[in-house]
Amino acid sequence: MTLEQILTQQVIAAVKALYDLDAAPQQVQLQKTRPEFEGDITLVVFQFVKAARKAPQMVANEIGEYLVANSQGLIAKFNAVQGFLNLKVAQSFFVQQLQDIAADPHYGQQPENGKLMMVEYSSPNTNKPLHLGHVRNNLLGYSIARIQEANGWKVVKTNIVNDRGIHICKSMLAWLKFGNGETPESTGKKGDHLIGDYYVRFDKEYRKQIAELVAGGMDEETAKKEAPLIKEAQAMLLKWEQGDKEVRELWARMNEWVYAGFDETYQRMGVSFDKIYYESNTYLEGKSEVEKGLASGQFYRREDGSVWANLEKDGLDEKLLLRSDGTSVYMTQDIGTAKLRYQDYPIDKMVYVVGNEQEYHFKVLSILLDRLGFPFGKELVHFSYGMVELPNGKMKSREGTVVDADELMDKMIEDAKEIYLQKSNSDSGLSAKRSNSGSGLSGEAGLTSDDIARMVGLGALKYFILKVDPRKNMLFNPEESIDFNGNTGPFIQYTYARIQSVLRKASLSAEGSLPAERSISDSGLSGEAGLDPKELALIQRLMEYPAIVRQAGTDFSPALICNYAYALACDFNSFYHDCSILNEPDKEKRALRLLLSETVARTIRDAMSLLGIEVPERM
Repeated sequence: MTLEQILTQQVIAAVKALYDLDAAPQQVQLQKTRPEFEGDITLVVFQFVKAARKAPQMVANEIGEYLVANSQGLIAKFNAVQGFLNLKVAQSFFVQQLQDIAADPHYGQQPENGKLMMVEYSSPNTNKPLHLGHVRNNLLGYSIARIQEANGWKVVKTNIVNDRGIHICKSMLAWLKFGNGETPESTGKKGDHLIGDYYVRFDKEYRKQIAELVAGGMDEETAKKEAPLIKEAQAMLLKWEQGDKEVRELWARMNEWVYAGFDETYQRMGVSFDKIYYESNTYLEGKSEVEKGLASGQFYRREDGSVWANLEKDGLDEKLLLRSDGTSVYMTQDIGTAKLRYQDYPIDKMVYVVGNEQEYHFKVLSILLDRLGFPFGKELVHFSYGMVELPNGKMKSREGTVVDADELMDKMIEDAKEIYLQKSNSDSGLSAKRSNSGSGLSGEAGLTSDDIARMVGLGALKYFILKVDPRKNMLFNPEESIDFNGNTGPFIQYTYARIQSVLRKASLSAEGSLPAERSISDSGLSGEAGLDPKELALIQRLMEYPAIVRQAGTDFSPALICNYAYALACDFNSFYHDCSILNEPDKEKRALRLLLSETVARTIRDAMSLLGIEVPERM
């Protein structure tokens, strides 16, 4: 129970005893005491004045006196300023809170609630490798899953691979025409990169054909439809849906190349899935449901044979469900995938982590599933996040102007090595020493300097992306992300490593080491020898962690965890600067500061783990 919750109960008891008022918890307004007044937390008493029939100053004084006498030592003293009651919490309370937090290995986590949430993220197409946009999607999805697990949900992390459709046929056709039998083995390329090259090649050749047709007098829109390449790709898609043996074999072979590439990228990124669905296995379920909806009058067929849903009564327009040639669209696939998922799992909440350009799509999906009689239709959650933009504009996959996920991770790790080495050489205050490999990162048992560079580089990337409000568009700047100062992943990682260094030194000193029972007496922490303001601020910050995790779960916002981890790291560094730890002569204070440091480090580690970020023991 938080300080605010405890005080709320005690204030309710106080106004009942003093004024026979049955106050609701929402009537108890608590806020942090303003710095110009003495106190830790302030109660606004104006809402109790009418029932008390007394002046605000008198009401504040009476409630203050009651709390000092009846709070079981929680409130040490108070001062009243008109309708504001500034309460000074006894330092023994904060010492006990620290010990309780330190003793709880699951601090910040909620007990299991018995419910299952499925979180879908990634959703790649098998015609190209993962890029920066996918990076944000994967990091958000994985972090949301971790945060919801901390809030008591059983979470199934799922991925739907878009492994069929016209885009995949474009890559297949280009490989057939221009590939000369190339394979990942023969080229030394990851399979997803190889296939992505042919997706770009298709677009290049397609544009040439369009230009030639336009030069011959055809208008551009007609040329786009009549270009031989696009017609061949459409014919290939139709053959695929008809089960053509040669097309299916080529499709399976090229997809296997891509899956191997995806798996390598996912593993390196540190994300995983519990269940993977494939559009090629779900779209037929969707087509079947559309046919049922057509038979029941929910949908209608146009003269060209295409099937549509009229959504005008829902304030939307008409939505294509099956093309005139019988091939399906993404909506068809998502209907089938939703049906299969609810057959496979007793899902209480389904969350789609998909960019905000698909908001209309998920509004329609929810309506169509509801129309088709699925009880979960109205309960779908579209976690809509903003796009990642670059200093030089938006990314375009078909033109090959994307920021490739693999190359981005390579660069972040390389930059981590280089920047860390520069800071080490410039005596910037970082304690790292050059390792034998010359990376500038100090190794430790079980970890090489390259391992630490990977942690720092990927930590910088993940934190920079996740610290932004997920619903906003963001500008990605690699140079800013890897700074060891300011609101960055490396700054927080370094704070953790600094604490571990202190704890290691303490373990080598009999006087400095923590008592095995982690029990700290508050007998020597009263009066002038009481808690330092920096110690108090750090304990109070630790006390906020469970509420932050709950709010991050409610809001689906990893950014809240980022902001908290940064604030906690800042508070520790301020405490570290002002308060001696190992050289503190008072034994009780030294023990408390070591316990405080240890607990902060654990909380940083736990918070960063919710973001999918590792923290190295040494830097």
